[in-house]
Amino acid sequence: MKKIILLGYMGCGKSTIAQNLSKVTNIPFLDLDNCIEKKANLSINEIFEQFGEIHFRKLEHEMFLELLQSSENSIIGLGGGTPCYANNHELLKREDVTSIYLKASIDTLYNRLIHNKSKRPLIANMNEEEMREFIAKHLFDRSYYYHHAQHKVSVDGKAVEETVQDILELLA
Repeated sequence: MKKIILLGYMGCGKSTIAQNLSKVTNIPFLDLDNCIEKKANLSINEIFEQFGEIHFRKLEHEMFLELLQSSENSIIGLGGGTPCYANNHELLKREDVTSIYLKASIDTLYNRLIHNKSKRPLIANMNEEEMREFIAKHLFDRSYYYHHAQHKVSVDGKAVEETVQDILELLA
């Protein structure tokens, strides 16, 4: 069985969709950020504050490789920026993985993120206009990397269950 990798921008539903997919398939879900936190014994925010982004991206790349090399079946949820650093986007094309970009429009992301932006350090202190512009610019910057995924699944206007069904059809 191939590793299933879910990627996309924050708010696209990676964790929620992966948890649901995990229940349906009985394949364990591993959140890359959670794995980094466990290994480092620090939160992602603490890693950024104490060591900076470059150190975090190094840890992220090492953990991603470690998860890919494991013999266990797994669904791996990447951080929003993971594909954009350390040539991680090249790992999305490997034969032993099925990579899926959960594609969401700026409006979908904005509407999801506006309600829990306090939990997202990158956007916590932005007003609505700044946030929409930030999402648009980031999506534009990252789309090149996201599009290295083998499959794209739109999440716009869909319930979690519908997106999970779309993924199951890809995996069949």
